Amino acid sequence: MSVDKERCQGDVQYQRAPCPEPSCVSMKSENSMYQAREFSDEAVTSDTRKTAASPVSSCVSMKSNDSIGQPPNLSNGTVTSNPVDEHSDPGNHLTCTLYLVETDITHQRIKDTHKTCMKNKFESLFEGFKLQKNQTLLNRIYTQIYITEGEGEGVNEEHEVVQMEKTQRPKHSQVTPIHCNVIFKPLPEPGCEEKDQIKTVLTKGIAGIGKTVSVQKFILDWAECKANHDVDFMFVLPFRELNLIKDRQYSLHRLLLDFYPELQDLDSKIYEKCKAVFIFDGLDENRITLMFSHRQKVSDVNEISSVDVLITNLIRGDLLPSSHIWITSRPAAARLIPSIYINRVTEIQGFSDPQKEEYFKKRISEQHQANRIISHIRRARSLHIMCHIPVFCWISATVLQDILKHNDSAEIPKTLTEMYIHFLLIQINTRNQKYEEDTIEKLLKSNREMIVKLAKLAFKQLMKGNLIFNEEDLIENGIDVTEATVYSGICTEIFKEESVIHQRKVYSFIHLSFQEFLAAFFVFHSYITKNIQTLNTFEWFRFKKISLSELLLSAVDQTLSSKTGHLDLFLRFLLGISLESNQRLLQGFLMYTENSSDSIRHTTRYIKSTIRTNDAFSADRSINMFLCLLEVNDLTLYKEIQDFVKSNKHSKNKLSAAHCSAIAYMLQMSEEVLDELDLKKYNTTEEGRRRLIPALNNCRKALLSLCYLTDESCKGLALRLKSSNSSLRELDLSNNDLQNSGVKFLCAGLKSSDCTLNILRLSGCMVTEEGCCYLASALRENPSHLRELDLSYNYPGYSGVKLLSDLLEDPHCKLEKLNVDHAGEVMITAGLRKYAHDLTLDPNTVNIHLCLSEQNRKVTRLEEQQSYPDHPDRFDYFSQVLCRESLLGRCYWEVEWSGWRGAVISVAHKGISRKGGSDECRFGFNDKSWSLDCSDDIFTVWHNKKSTDIPTNPFSFKRVGVFLDSHNGILSFYSISDTHTLTHLHTFSSKFTEPLCAGFRVFVDSSVSLHQIQ
Repeated sequence: MSVDKERCQGDVQYQRAPCPEPSCVSMKSENSMYQAREFSDEAVTSDTRKTAASPVSSCVSMKSNDSIGQPPNLSNGTVTSNPVDEHSDPGNHLTCTLYLVETDITHQRIKDTHKTCMKNKFESLFEGFKLQKNQTLLNRIYTQIYITEGEGEGVNEEHEVVQMEKTQRPKHSQVTPIHCNVIFKPLPEPGCEEKDQIKTVLTKGIAGIGKTVSVQKFILDWAECKANHDVDFMFVLPFRELNLIKDRQYSLHRLLLDFYPELQDLDSKIYEKCKAVFIFDGLDENRITLMFSHRQKVSDVNEISSVDVLITNLIRGDLLPSSHIWITSRPAAARLIPSIYINRVTEIQGFSDPQKEEYFKKRISEQHQANRIISHIRRARSLHIMCHIPVFCWISATVLQDILKHNDSAEIPKTLTEMYIHFLLIQINTRNQKYEEDTIEKLLKSNREMIVKLAKLAFKQLMKGNLIFNEEDLIENGIDVTEATVYSGICTEIFKEESVIHQRKVYSFIHLSFQEFLAAFFVFHSYITKNIQTLNTFEWFRFKKISLSELLLSAVDQTLSSKTGHLDLFLRFLLGISLESNQRLLQGFLMYTENSSDSIRHTTRYIKSTIRTNDAFSADRSINMFLCLLEVNDLTLYKEIQDFVKSNKHSKNKLSAAHCSAIAYMLQMSEEVLDELDLKKYNTTEEGRRRLIPALNNCRKALLSLCYLTDESCKGLALRLKSSNSSLRELDLSNNDLQNSGVKFLCAGLKSSDCTLNILRLSGCMVTEEGCCYLASALRENPSHLRELDLSYNYPGYSGVKLLSDLLEDPHCKLEKLNVDHAGEVMITAGLRKYAHDLTLDPNTVNIHLCLSEQNRKVTRLEEQQSYPDHPDRFDYFSQVLCRESLLGRCYWEVEWSGWRGAVISVAHKGISRKGGSDECRFGFNDKSWSLDCSDDIFTVWHNKKSTDIPTNPFSFKRVGVFLDSHNGILSFYSISDTHTLTHLHTFSSKFTEPLCAGFRVFVDSSVSLHQIQ
């Protein structure tokens, strides 16, 4: 046994030997509280004082550097008012020493008592609420929560659960997770010295994800001497309790005494000398105005001020600057603390997939049942995703255990609404186990009034954005305070009453999602009972008489218009409760059920139409609409998307951005890995293509060339590359203006040990020597996977090429193929103009009704015939002409056309037939040509007699850009605005097996000019 462990289990003596290991406060000895303890690493005896060498601070102290001739300036706060002079009277010296020892004993006793109180308070985990049956030792059931440094990308403007659902979770950490016990310790990085300290940590996470449990584990491990031995005190100050005293005046010392009465005999001067951690839990529950710009400074623990001033001065570091601060918050409220006062931001991402299974196996002792529940959760994707939230794991385990206990072959809930209805029924039934099965309906009716009142509270407080309620909130919603105590006793797993500071009461629901469920139930109940007056207190329900269809459509519109997504889950529950099958489950709470099939059908048609046609809604709202369809078992759009993704067809109709969000979500959640994701297959806008990018994780090959990606796009791409469960092996980003800055972002993912990409194509991405340096560095850090790198059509320079070529010779690097062809300074030109190809019209091919001019760069259709000599290459029937120059590799040219009927802009095999009026000679009507038909009315693309109309306004644009990549089988057409903005019209993907050239067909009173690209 180590010295540390012996000391923790036995008596602490007046004198102790030097200890190389951290020591620990006694927690188990019955009499140790009453014995003297040393507060620093100095050994104090009755005849001498000697500084004992100790390289490590103890569990109850920090190092002391006091000399022999001075009293110990103890790190645990032993402070004397009469310093000992080395020439003073020996009797006085002895008296002072005894005083110091007595003070040490008092302070150590207080610290021991505080630790014991904290251990007793936090050693048990109450799943649901604080009932003896729910009490479990935290150390027995605790599953390591997934905490990472930093935060998710982007601004949080979505419902937390939807955010969780739309993000494919990692199988294991993409970066090294941070254990809660080292939350204040810097990560082991080069240059990070021991002196570097993290004072203030902000930990974000959605409701129920495990923030408070992580705090609880952090405190328990400290109280049990397992971690943070150098910390003397830990003070938890939940915002939900601070709210109750926000208008009072306190000193910090007085405030701590109210929260921790065991500190009553503590000398307030000790705070300056000890190491303390202040934990502000639940910033999102805060109702105190925190004014960090207000410069009222408080630096004395005995100075009286308002609670908000005390909090801000602690966080700013004006008050107890040596203390540590830990703040937990839901994401939306995190911005309340200015970033300059935060040293580390962490994010709790909940359970990974293996941790979910670990939880169920710990929670459910019967392993066969646990395995069956795990198997079901895996198959029900929506439930599987929600189980990243620990509290939802508990709800699921409660429901599924109960169902399987009564009927091992029973149908198991597959949707969120079904799961939450069953959970509600289980809780109501639990208190009435004395009733027989045939009285359950009567039982439910007797509880109707209670549930409806709670549901009304849930709805009104949801509309206000409140999760924590006080007595005034309850009274406002018709609940007497004495009733609340009864309710919390009946529905202990649903509605919670807590006694906090000064024995005041606060109330809450088990989880935000359960509040949203009850809020949705209240709206549906109000409709069923025709209680429209209650609903009319909210603007979006103002109807004198309303049908179910109107109610649901109104809720859909309000949800779509929300920027924060706070109604997303509420809408899913409202639609789910409206299903007749779920109404029947709730029949004890409803006066009667209603035939809702027509209303549901009408609503789902509206939702599908919105998804297919609307670009105005965010990706988050769009995904939630898709999930709403699944909640009411409407799988039509799901199957439609599934069939399209599996086919090789390009989308004929233009896909809205919302449609792309739904497609991306489906691809992410699919258990099948997609072989190839080609964004050019999706006829959509630039925003639509951007929304498809998250699906990269669940495909093997991603073709993103010519998708208008920028350096900013690479930040998101880097996250996909870092993902440990990504199936992506080939990524083509060619012909996007990523530049060196984009390559730098990309390399942040490429260098990750979790990146298993084999092929990376960055052809034509404006990469120079600088970008090559980033790539070489990334491949040295992660040399095990990338085998092929395409940097053709860039400007790497000699040194850039050498850097990467050296990796081909490196035995540790797997790189086998490097392409740097077609390099040159012109390749750092933005856009497609870097591939500009100068073309001229071939007089030997021109039809006799066409006239060439401007040095064979313009062709005009005339009624009268031109006198051209006979030639085997001339088109003798159609008014067509080819260009002289062959097209090979990457070529880009621009064409202007005029006239009402316009022209046909084509690329054709040089061997296309020229003689006669058959389709073999006509551009776009055979397998040897690809065409864009331009007119004032419409754009239409043709190939092999198949056409596709392009929804655009062609009259506004009389210039067209054409890009050909013959090696990769790409032919794209773009309309060009007056400001030279390119808008993608259509891309053909084909295998070009013969030499190609540009061609045109010109109609009456029209002309075509080859534009000179500067």
